[in-house]
Amino acid sequence: MGRGKFKGKPNGQRQFSTPEDLLAGTSTRPRTFSKKEAEYDEVEEEILESSEEESGDESEGQDEKKKGIQGIIEIENPNLVKPKTLKVKDIDIGKTTELSRREREEIEKQRARERYMRLQEQGKTEEARKDLERLALIREQRAEAAKKREEERAAKEQKKVAARK
Repeated sequence: MGRGKFKGKPNGQRQFSTPEDLLAGTSTRPRTFSKKEAEYDEVEEEILESSEEESGDESEGQDEKKKGIQGIIEIENPNLVKPKTLKVKDIDIGKTTELSRREREEIEKQRARERYMRLQEQGKTEEARKDLERLALIREQRAEAAKKREEERAAKEQKKVAARK
């Protein structure tokens, strides 16, 4: 069938074979692929059967599904750390875990900050003493300013009373 004036993208009209087409043999896929795939499936089945016979009841505990090549090839990696699952009854509550350097430093910093804040509330640090002195000075200035205002107000009232007489 003709495509007309404009061609589509080269990957635009792909036809994918369904598993039914592959089994029926009506697929447009080259036959060499199906032969190689069939051989690969046979080899894979043989490997699985032989590994099941060898492992016997050892494999009953491991029903993990392997990804990719891991399912085909069994590799014993000494550096691979398998995650250990701990049961609740096996956990030791009394055991203390050692903290990392960063965690220890963070805890020390927090404690120092709390201690400093406690001392500052009590007025024992240099900064707290300076703040208290500044506050005392400000209070004195405000008290003096309030006295001046009172005196000025009293003076105004006396002038008003004197002006009325």
